[in-house]
Amino acid sequence: MFRFLTIIVSLFIMSNMSCASKNTGANNPLLSEWEGDFQGLPPFDQIEVNQFKPALEAAMAKALLEYNKIAENPEAPSFENTMVAMENVNLNLERVFIIYSIWGSSLSSDELQKVETEMSPKLAQFSDKIVQNKKLFDRINTLYKSKEKLNSEQQRLVWKHHTSFVKNGAALSEDQKKKVAVINKRHAELTTLFSQNLLADEGKQYLHLTKESEVKGLPAALVSSAKQEAEKRKLKGWVISNTRSSMQPFVTYSPNRSLRKKAFKIWTSRGEKKNHKVISEILKLRAERSKILGYPSYAHWQLSDKMAKEPKNAMKLMLRVWEPAKKQVKKDVAAMQKIVDKEKGGFKIKAWDYRYYAEKLRKLRYDFDMDSVKPYLQLTNVRDAMFWMSGQLYGFQFKKLSGIPVYHEDVTVYKVTKNNKTVGLWYFDPYARQGKRSGAWMNAYRIQNRLNGKSIIPIVSNNSNFIKGNKGEPTLISWDDASTMFHEFGHALHGLSSNVTYPSLAGTNTARDFVEFPSQIHEDWLSTPEVLKFLKNTKGEVLPQKLVDKLKRAASFNEGFGTTEYLASALVDMKLHLTTKAIDPVKFEKKTLKKLGMPSQIVMRHRIPQFAHIFSGEGYSAGYYSYIWADVIRHDAFKAFTEAKGPYDKKVAQSFQKNILSVGNTIDPAKAYRNFRGRDPKVGALLESKGFSKSVKK
Repeated sequence: MFRFLTIIVSLFIMSNMSCASKNTGANNPLLSEWEGDFQGLPPFDQIEVNQFKPALEAAMAKALLEYNKIAENPEAPSFENTMVAMENVNLNLERVFIIYSIWGSSLSSDELQKVETEMSPKLAQFSDKIVQNKKLFDRINTLYKSKEKLNSEQQRLVWKHHTSFVKNGAALSEDQKKKVAVINKRHAELTTLFSQNLLADEGKQYLHLTKESEVKGLPAALVSSAKQEAEKRKLKGWVISNTRSSMQPFVTYSPNRSLRKKAFKIWTSRGEKKNHKVISEILKLRAERSKILGYPSYAHWQLSDKMAKEPKNAMKLMLRVWEPAKKQVKKDVAAMQKIVDKEKGGFKIKAWDYRYYAEKLRKLRYDFDMDSVKPYLQLTNVRDAMFWMSGQLYGFQFKKLSGIPVYHEDVTVYKVTKNNKTVGLWYFDPYARQGKRSGAWMNAYRIQNRLNGKSIIPIVSNNSNFIKGNKGEPTLISWDDASTMFHEFGHALHGLSSNVTYPSLAGTNTARDFVEFPSQIHEDWLSTPEVLKFLKNTKGEVLPQKLVDKLKRAASFNEGFGTTEYLASALVDMKLHLTTKAIDPVKFEKKTLKKLGMPSQIVMRHRIPQFAHIFSGEGYSAGYYSYIWADVIRHDAFKAFTEAKGPYDKKVAQSFQKNILSVGNTIDPAKAYRNFRGRDPKVGALLESKGFSKSVKK
């Protein structure tokens, strides 16, 4: 998931771009209020790369004047003249920053990277000037300590801004503030460089195949897309691009072991040549800054305002799941090795063999090949299934619009209504392309709010990296891809359901280890019978019951691998940020995984030099544990549906939207969950879903 965070909390903005020549001054569309239908639309059709620098500089200059005006106000601090005034400044800034971030993540170019390199330290300095404005913080601090009569949402907003200011150094001495500002400036330069290095490897490195024998055994859809990719690069044969949606199916289905190894090495070595030194310096700066801010480590600083509160709580949960996951991997590897030996392979299972032989084991145990489901997973059908699910649960209806400005021809736009009233817009950008970062994420283009007495509807997007089908052919995705679509759509539903007053508290602006819960729970509806009826092949035939039954029987198959692969990254992330000494990333990764007892047949889902979640910004740094933390809540919450009348129980869905999706960060997330479930979440449902419950002492 990628989302725009409130400017005061963080400037975690990933950027890159492309274009040419006009509107760099007063007519710059980035600086204008959005116009048109639906309370204004992003002017994507008017944007050019050379507009970003002047727009960012002008927006920051104006914002600093407005913040200073708030700080210098001779009137006593009040909620209206301080909190509301700050919210309005942030809204104006976000219009510029969100489009900048969209270009960076979806339309990168050499031109934009030059803008990024120049602007990232300036953005960091700008953020510091706000946080370190003593008079501004004094006003916030006065409100925080005062007895002014505020409703619960207003109190929460004061708490959030106060917490953010203190956490980022507002209460430090002037000398300490200067040191933090120097660190933040350099940190911004390095995270930008990390992202650019990684993006370069993802775009320039690939597996080139020239013989028919080299594509033998691969799914037809992958062969077709690889042919298309080769043509784009003006090469003969086939190209497996350096994206998860291409590399992962290749190593899963290619019977050619040497090619599997080659592809695996290309994918897992991204960032290795240039990012190790960058990472070492990032970690050093984070540790130094945390010490100045009064925390024993960066991890302690990062978790201080999260649900987990302290690193030890996150570590305790991860290690509880880690051991049974490893045990399952050991069992699965032993079974896969028997297949290798029976085939007289003459080798031991390695990391580039795991997915290939896991599929063979799945066939052996369940007479089931995951690729047999793929013909029924047409992208458009999965999208329609998501729309239907949201209608059944929350009453949302989606209607495709035409004539709406978009930043790329692949993007489609939908009006979202409930009870015949427009509640938001949903943009969909599903396909991989040059200049688009890998993975899948959600953006909030505009956050729902009622700040100035007018109800503003949200604009959200979902973004993926699927390989587009050839002309006239459907785009087919994997079961994991479909699950990811439902996940990211859950983030979108979170944003669309928001019903709060202040934008800083709206939608997905919640604690990082809570925000993944509303997205992860929506993955559970993919396998419901009602959704499965939407999954049809090109002949219009529904996914056969025979395959449905096999899917269910194999539901927890390979959970050992998936959980271990993920947790290895999460544990390494936390340990990296608990360390205060200088780190050599190569040695640290190797030593830490050895100490954890990492199975040799698996690598981290995100190896350190390509771990964009934690080094492209600070959104998930010392926070990758959030997925497993949220997964505990997700499985416990879904039981509320199954214990009632089933996944589509109207009463439970209404409660979920009211108590979880709509409240944003207006109340403590633990309390929000108790309001929905009547108690705190229990870890048992998570372990049960993964097939680990018998391996764990209660």
